Amino acid sequence: MERSNDNKDVKVQIEYCGACDYSGHCLALANAIKKCTPNAVVLCKRGRQGAFEILINDKLIYSKLQTMALPDYEEVVSVISNVSKGDEPKIIKGQQPINCAIS
Repeated sequence: MERSNDNKDVKVQIEYCGACDYSGHCLALANAIKKCTPNAVVLCKRGRQGAFEILINDKLIYSKLQTMALPDYEEVVSVISNVSKGDEPKIIKGQQPINCAIS
């Protein structure tokens, strides 16, 4: 099956934990997505504690509740770009390093 040259609209929903102050992460990821895929519609919404869940066209592609880490933003941006070109959404495997210091 050939890909169309027309980019398809992509709906991206990011549920983030407000108590964890992940709103900045959501906005940074949304800006990176829009820079690479201008036709993406990105919605950041405050949600469950500890959450950073990413859905593309209603399909869950990343769950911080399952992984306990934030996703690799470059991989997220790449997957969304590919979906806009006709690919199916793929699960994000990459994660950001966990910065946790115990003193």
